[in-house]
Amino acid sequence: MDAQIKTFLCRSDNIGVLIRDPGTGACAAIDIPEAAPVLKALEDTGWRLTDILVTHRHGDHIAGIEEVKGKTGARVTAPRKAGDAIPAVDIAVGEGDTVTVGDLVAQVWETPGHCNDHITYWFEDAKIICAGDTLFTLGCGRVLEGPPEVLWRSLQRFTDLPDETQVFSGHDYVLSNGKFALAADPDNEALRARVAEAETARRDGSFLIPSTLGQERRTNPFLRSGTSELAKGVNLPAGSSSEKVFVTLRSWKDRF
Repeated sequence: MDAQIKTFLCRSDNIGVLIRDPGTGACAAIDIPEAAPVLKALEDTGWRLTDILVTHRHGDHIAGIEEVKGKTGARVTAPRKAGDAIPAVDIAVGEGDTVTVGDLVAQVWETPGHCNDHITYWFEDAKIICAGDTLFTLGCGRVLEGPPEVLWRSLQRFTDLPDETQVFSGHDYVLSNGKFALAADPDNEALRARVAEAETARRDGSFLIPSTLGQERRTNPFLRSGTSELAKGVNLPAGSSSEKVFVTLRSWKDRF
């Protein structure tokens, strides 16, 4: 099933995303980092916002919810585990639930690691996944709650998705992620090409979001933690577990 997509910057590096079902006209915003860019995107497209799908409770993802809901009447869906930390919630969801945007259907995944309440929206028929701060282009989220192994298990859920799946992440960290990725995986030619593409995009005023799962499998060091190249990159033996390599990579990225 096709979906119409609009992406745009919010704040300094948050990514705003509108997903519209062309058949019914229903439209969802993924998070509301701030109200003005979302309202402008709606004005530019002429789309009518019916839903706000929240990935997690952090302020840079929810700051504009009340204003946008007040002006559009959109229904707010948010992670149940966030409790009352997210304002104006109409529907609380968790693992195994589904949400609809017109005829578009998304599965709700609980993907903790960045924070305990984080959820991801997987639109299987449209091949779209809204990953919030779990998976980024060339990177992954910082671990703020729980051990890094929790985030590793969350990321494993993405690896079974089709290569053509479009990944919409919550921030444009591509250039800084690319710098780290090259330090960890310096011989990866696909990665070098991807970083060059990101540099061109930045000069042109754009960004590499969405990415695809196929691109991330080839270039994202955190999804390549099971390879001998990444074990070598963090000075671990070639037979080290992918989880151990990931934990070491994530710790290195925190200090990078």
